[in-house]
Amino acid sequence: MRGLTNLSSGKMGYAVAQAAAEAGAEVYLVSGPTCLAAPAGVRRIDVQSAAEMRDAVLRELPSDAFIAVAAVADYRVDTAASQKIKKTAGGLTLNLVANPDILAEVAALPNAPFCVGFAAETERLAEHAEAKRLKKKLPLLVGNLAQDTLGQDTAELVLFDEGGQHSLPRADKLTQARHLIRHLATLLN
Repeated sequence: MRGLTNLSSGKMGYAVAQAAAEAGAEVYLVSGPTCLAAPAGVRRIDVQSAAEMRDAVLRELPSDAFIAVAAVADYRVDTAASQKIKKTAGGLTLNLVANPDILAEVAALPNAPFCVGFAAETERLAEHAEAKRLKKKLPLLVGNLAQDTLGQDTAELVLFDEGGQHSLPRADKLTQARHLIRHLATLLN
């Protein structure tokens, strides 16, 4: 094992950045490591860690909207090894600590932008996504089933807002991102 991660490709985040730019928004894309190219007209800010992502996001505020498409890892190792950890006959225990919750921090700011979160769930999507939206006091949350979306070129999404649930049938991620940006625009107006 070289790392603990999921299969997220970043494709949805880049699609949302492209759709927002197409709609006329000035877009700042804070991105972790990926091989994806920034969409035309989008300013990309590269980061390596959750702490760097948090700092970059906070530097770009204030803004009208903040869309947290893919959460950074919920946890990180307490102490990173400076050398290779050699294999032994016994098991290995890693001590994990929580990363900052960037979306919750931005949403809790006194003059918070309109915050949009994403929830990739593996079960009970509606229940977990709506609970997350309410807990973080988000006006809009996009939910999907991780096993059907991560690493894929298409997605089936559900938008959760004060008006209820709005299903977006499976489509390519750019099409879904354009639907999301249109929905966001109606909520902002």
